[in-house]
Amino acid sequence: MQKITPFLWFDGETEEAMNFYTSIFKNSKVTDVMRYGESGPGPKGSVMSATFELEGQEFMALNGGPMFQFSPAISFFVKCETQEEIDRFWAKLSEGGEIQQCGWLKDKFGVSWQIIPNVLGKLLQDKDAAKANRVMQAMLKMKKLDIGLLKQAHEQG
Repeated sequence: MQKITPFLWFDGETEEAMNFYTSIFKNSKVTDVMRYGESGPGPKGSVMSATFELEGQEFMALNGGPMFQFSPAISFFVKCETQEEIDRFWAKLSEGGEIQQCGWLKDKFGVSWQIIPNVLGKLLQDKDAAKANRVMQAMLKMKKLDIGLLKQAHEQG
């Protein structure tokens, strides 16, 4: 049993968001949906809360209303092995959302994601400070991260 579960607050978009996310990530599924009945504050039959998994990570979501909004202060970090994986997640999650710097984006619900190649940490932590700095400078110029360009910046010099 997972001890800590991210809990997302939506304004009437829980079902759409859950279906959107589970369509993007492999090994994902909806595990529970609670709907409003006759006496609930929401429309009868609409989703009150839901539980779903993305790549084995459990998430909970609530249609809580407009009181709270998402912020980039909390984001989901997606580790990618290949450029194809980066490209796929970037295209799907940014659709209808907002592209940002350094591998960050906001999806159409306002949730922040970081689409990051696994190799980036290794390149940024190179003992050769000049190599690490070149990688950092290259990354700062990017929106969607490009593994080839990051490696190229690492090897220049």
